[in-house]
Amino acid sequence: MTKFRSDIRIGISGWRYKGWRGSFYPEDLTQRKELEFASHHFRTIELNGSFYSLQRPQSFQSWSRETPDDFVFSIKGSRFVTHIRRLREIESPLANFFAQGLLSLGKKLGPFLWQFPPNFSFDAERFDKFFGLLPKTQEEASEFSANHDRRMNGRAFVEVEKAGKHLSLRHAIEIRNPSFVCEEFIALLRQHRIALVVADTVEWPRLMDITADFMYCRLHGSEQLYASGYDSDAIDTWAKRVLAWSRGEEVSDGKKASTKNGPQRKSRDVFVYFDNDRKVRAPFDAQSLEKRIADLAAREPIIQTSRAS
Repeated sequence: MTKFRSDIRIGISGWRYKGWRGSFYPEDLTQRKELEFASHHFRTIELNGSFYSLQRPQSFQSWSRETPDDFVFSIKGSRFVTHIRRLREIESPLANFFAQGLLSLGKKLGPFLWQFPPNFSFDAERFDKFFGLLPKTQEEASEFSANHDRRMNGRAFVEVEKAGKHLSLRHAIEIRNPSFVCEEFIALLRQHRIALVVADTVEWPRLMDITADFMYCRLHGSEQLYASGYDSDAIDTWAKRVLAWSRGEEVSDGKKASTKNGPQRKSRDVFVYFDNDRKVRAPFDAQSLEKRIADLAAREPIIQTSRAS
């Protein structure tokens, strides 16, 4: 595959879907082997279970063993924090979230995705406080998670290996309410170096403002939520955007909330996840995008060659 100055990772949102068996997954593949299979086709996967409930340290440790050394999980933030508490009195729930075992992933711990519901409007003060709480290194996460409450006693994992203490943690925000389409929100993200999720859907704002040192995209289906596939023209469009972002460039074919460009960089890591699983499109669209990026990149002198997945 193609080697980039930045790290481009194309993947899927979750891996356990009944409809994928016999289509993406071989008929005779046991369910417990699905993650291993998927992780050898993609270099990253969004872990969705952490959105619905706290997981066990043993689960994270098992997922780490089942995936290649160069693999990265992105972790979906707890809906208890974003949807139920709605960012109010969240110190203890956040500590529980970071204590559930995700730190055992070590170098396989990728960005955190914090998704907010459509009825959650922008509140500058509340988001500023939330962003200030989010740990920026694994060491900070370890220290923060040590404040977990009693329900985590006996099932918490808060240790970080010495070599991983200073590994940075990245955070991305997915918004679904039009009130976020404003300069103040983008400025706040840039102040805290948090990425704005580029969410491709007709259901909520699709913004392409650059706010951090990486880009995070979720392709939900631009015509029908969680169902629409991406044809060759759409794949080509997204491939060109991904390559532009990876070179530190802005794109000119998307809406932005700010009139100002993002922080300048010579390169930028890009994470793209397909979440259009309802009609078994996600894994195949992800493979198509990865191939198209490699084909386009091979023609461009700025891109170097050969990276094993």
